[in-house]
Amino acid sequence: MVPPGDVFGAIPVWAVVYVAAAVALGLHGWLLYRRVFSLIALGKPHTRKGDVATRFLGALRIVLGQAKVLQSVSGPWRDVAGLGHAVIFYGFLSMVAGYALLIFADSAWRPFSDKLLTTAGVKVFAWYLNIVAAAILAAVLWAIARRALLTPHRLSFDLTRHAEAYVIVGLIGMLMVSSWLAEAFYVASGGAGPHAAAPIGGSIGRALRDAGVAGSAADTLHGIFWWTHYLIILSFAVYIPLSKHMHMIASPLNAYLRRLKPTGTLDPILNIEQAEHFGAARVQDLTQKELLDGFACAVCGRCTDVCPADILGKLLSPMHVVENVKAYLVKNAADIRAGKEPSEPLIGGAVPEQMLWDCLTCGACVRECPVTVEHIDTIVDMRRALVMEQSKMPETAQNVLENMERRGHPWRGTTFTRTDWAKGLDVKTMAQLAELGEAERPEVLFWVGCTGALEQRSQAIPRALAAVFRAAGVRYAILGDEETCTGDPARRIGNEYQYQLMAQQAIETLKRYNVKRIVTICPHCFNTMRNEYPQFGGEFEVLHYTQLVDELIKAKRLKPLKAVNTTLAYHDSCYLGRHNGIYDQPRDIAKAIPGLQLVEIGNRNRERGFCCGAGGGHMWVEEVGGKRVNHVRTEQFLETGAQTVGVSCPFCLQMLTEGISAKGQSQQRQAKDLLEILAESVGDGKSEQ
Repeated sequence: MVPPGDVFGAIPVWAVVYVAAAVALGLHGWLLYRRVFSLIALGKPHTRKGDVATRFLGALRIVLGQAKVLQSVSGPWRDVAGLGHAVIFYGFLSMVAGYALLIFADSAWRPFSDKLLTTAGVKVFAWYLNIVAAAILAAVLWAIARRALLTPHRLSFDLTRHAEAYVIVGLIGMLMVSSWLAEAFYVASGGAGPHAAAPIGGSIGRALRDAGVAGSAADTLHGIFWWTHYLIILSFAVYIPLSKHMHMIASPLNAYLRRLKPTGTLDPILNIEQAEHFGAARVQDLTQKELLDGFACAVCGRCTDVCPADILGKLLSPMHVVENVKAYLVKNAADIRAGKEPSEPLIGGAVPEQMLWDCLTCGACVRECPVTVEHIDTIVDMRRALVMEQSKMPETAQNVLENMERRGHPWRGTTFTRTDWAKGLDVKTMAQLAELGEAERPEVLFWVGCTGALEQRSQAIPRALAAVFRAAGVRYAILGDEETCTGDPARRIGNEYQYQLMAQQAIETLKRYNVKRIVTICPHCFNTMRNEYPQFGGEFEVLHYTQLVDELIKAKRLKPLKAVNTTLAYHDSCYLGRHNGIYDQPRDIAKAIPGLQLVEIGNRNRERGFCCGAGGGHMWVEEVGGKRVNHVRTEQFLETGAQTVGVSCPFCLQMLTEGISAKGQSQQRQAKDLLEILAESVGDGKSEQ
């Protein structure tokens, strides 16, 4: 676009351009500080300050590479909206380069672009920007049609139906059209040179000239559309801090501050004994990263669209949690700055309590979010405030915490001890081996977990692992009665104090025996010990059994021989799969078993797997409202026609076993842990009974 002549024939165009830019950008900066960053600063300081290179390079991949935006473009969950967003994003970068050169530089000195790019270069650039504008306009029109006519489910929520979205796409469309019209009337007025070679603007201009629109009228219209285009650009700068397009600025920061450890990791309350507040009953108790999440949110609905709780009619919507926190912060900013308590509480007001208790911490929302919002952290922080400061929680959650405090595990009513599952198996404890000396040190410590040891149906899993270890010649030991709960249920429910006590106890026991390598059967134990124990000095190599068994099979230490003739649909545990990225090992184990035919549960597998309903403490905390999550997951399994649903988690085993029973399919279908099936193939373990 060629700048028009002086304003009113007297004021240099560059002067108006730069003064207007200074005013707009000054207002933009003031709004950005006042409405966004000064509010974020009210939160607790974040602790994510290291690993600068890793953070920066990852943020580049997410932002410039549009990695998370494009993650759903291919595959069974195809959502080509990401492609449209990428077109607009890359087009925006191209247009910004054009503005710097053709508006700011050329208005100050008209030949600048010609001198910098040469005449041929300007011609190519003008062509490129015209095509980019056409691509952006096509993406915008498609977005409008998609919202207004097709309306996919994720755009059906109240927040995603806001008229603001049409304002934004409308302004983008006007930018593209005004750029063509400015070029067109420049050509129609007799303008020449490389800028006139733009294919769309130039063609329209020549058509206008042929129609008699030329001379001073065309020159005036060139100025009108050029300034219109420029004012829309400046309007965007002012509008961004007031709209959901704030994510353009906040999301790169959010990507830089993203969690580098697996998403199943929760941050601890540091110096918990001296803490003034536990969790977040007020917005200023949330971290600056958690407050930034609200401003980074693009209100795209992707998180709520994949949330099992929302899908099944419960109150939780991850999008509404972060957006409601942001709205509450903006609304009550004056009171918060003045040290006054807002008239409406955060929990129970902006965010209903039941919304917090509906969360399964399955991580589907976090995985789906294109701008790295971490919904679970905010939800658990508010749970912590309810549990630790207000003693408000569902009765079933209270029962779990009381049982963990009194008995060291969450299973009320069990009559089993930690070693009953191992009767007749000649399983050694670490204490027994310690008496025999260093020569008897085991390869691995088998961390059985509360569910594997104390819940009757789940006891088959550690027995199966014992048979597998025997077949592979793996030397292992257990802690026996010295094993305690890892504390995971307490942490997810919100009692961080109880979690830390149990974690420290377990870490001390492991260090006393100089344990190096640990294998678990429970993904929740695995996640806690691997990702969260290092927060308290518990640095161990922690493996889930699928990892170790897959190693044994590939190293030919273990060879499944006996055919197990069944069709198996594998269910991905959230804390093994989505939170820790373990997808291939369990499937490789299944494929190594003769006679077993492996199928997937439709398109609800791997990263898009559907929770069994037990996460976030819901193994014991009763669901409220809507359908039962495990029943819906069972229905998804039954649709495959498979005989067996295979799991790698004792929680999933229980939830799906109950689901199959509730659907009246116990005689035709079954739920089994992969270890149980593998044990059948390598040997039935009768010699160990």
